[in-house]
Amino acid sequence: MNDIKRFYTSGAWAATRKAYKSYRGGLCERCLKHGLIKAGVDVHHKVRLTPDNVNDPNIALAFDNLELLCRECHEAEHSAKRFTVDALGRVTPISD
Repeated sequence: MNDIKRFYTSGAWAATRKAYKSYRGGLCERCLKHGLIKAGVDVHHKVRLTPDNVNDPNIALAFDNLELLCRECHEAEHSAKRFTVDALGRVTPISD
């Protein structure tokens, strides 16, 4: 199991997720900015976790790097980063 997968199954992440959801009142932060009330489901890292930063608690566990999102907002966040489209409409996957 790689470090990132190990992190997401850790007790530290489970406790942080639970605490952050409670801290944000269980509501999607992006939807709230648009006046919508929607349950937050996924705790998202604003700065993406990488093998180089996954063990840095200032990135992996810090509330200021987290955002509570509904499923739709979280999927939109990640799908927006999975490919690029050039001026001619050609789609190119972004490798992880």
